[in-house]
Amino acid sequence: MPPWFADPAVGKFANDPSLSTAEIATLAAWSQTNVRAGDKADAPAPHRWAEGWSIPKPDLILLMPKAVPLPASGDVEYTYEIVPTRFAEDRWVQMVEVLPRLRSNVHHAVVYIRPPDSHWLRHAPVGTPFTASMLSDRDDRRGAHWTDSDILLVYAPGSSPDEWPADMAKFVPAGSDLVFQMHYTTNGRAASDQTAVGLIFSKRPPPQRVLTLQLTNDHFVIPPGDSDFRVEARGTLPNDATLLGFMPHMHLRGKRFEYNIIHENKNGGSDGKPPYEIEPLLRVNYHFHWQMSYRLAQPCFLKAGTELQAVAWYDNSAKNPHNPDPGVEVRWGEQTYDEMMVGFFDVAVTASMDKQRFFLRPKN
Repeated sequence: MPPWFADPAVGKFANDPSLSTAEIATLAAWSQTNVRAGDKADAPAPHRWAEGWSIPKPDLILLMPKAVPLPASGDVEYTYEIVPTRFAEDRWVQMVEVLPRLRSNVHHAVVYIRPPDSHWLRHAPVGTPFTASMLSDRDDRRGAHWTDSDILLVYAPGSSPDEWPADMAKFVPAGSDLVFQMHYTTNGRAASDQTAVGLIFSKRPPPQRVLTLQLTNDHFVIPPGDSDFRVEARGTLPNDATLLGFMPHMHLRGKRFEYNIIHENKNGGSDGKPPYEIEPLLRVNYHFHWQMSYRLAQPCFLKAGTELQAVAWYDNSAKNPHNPDPGVEVRWGEQTYDEMMVGFFDVAVTASMDKQRFFLRPKN
């Protein structure tokens, strides 16, 4: 049974594999009866998966054109590879999965959609691996560390493919490139990786478009030995959106992560009442090796102006068995011995709304 790290008291999630108390009791009772197995002829046909993929056979597989050589030891700078889609027309992606060739060395991967009119990484090479330090253009070097391009999918150990209902999908404009951002770690053996992404397309343009957004705080310092350090990020939605799910991301000192809606208390400050109230959406006991997505069983409509909060707690003490060094201060950084605080979340908006337009606040 796959693990599940969400607090059962907060939210209901479509991909929760946990058994109910009644289901556990049924299995326990069955195991004690020593009943013979049924006739195999009565069993349903096994599901046929495409080899290597968790999703059904992809309509299209896009592979990084060149393998990335990895050393046996040391840090590996974030590695990028730009993959042209060569789409002659706009495409809507219903299901998508990232498949690393070398899972043992892939800390995470983010696949971005770069539309043909984008200036992001415009001087970077296409079809060959590169890092920020290899780029001569200053804007390209800056762009390797930050972009507002839409995300097709985030992959991390334990994460699952994205599958959207029939009325929504991710949008890839004609002529777009996919930009693979790969974070590799070393494990004592030299190797190479050539990650692929598998796409299943919607049969027709859907009425809703899925956007992946994030709440991020990159300005924090975790003191040495602190076992419960708190970091927070907040943001307000500039337009109406339907909340679909979450994917928290931290590194080895990650302990807990939660998402909330902040409701202003109009009577706050009087009679001892707080200035705001918190509506919890997800609480996770974080595990670095199982960075899972949490899909709401019932999508939640949020009006423009809704304030979202993400809160992360870190264990930088010697009691954390994953802690590489409890005696040092820890800041934001790309390597696993550094830390990150990213609360990814997916929303559905009208099909005509792209990410840039979504962040334009309507004028009153």
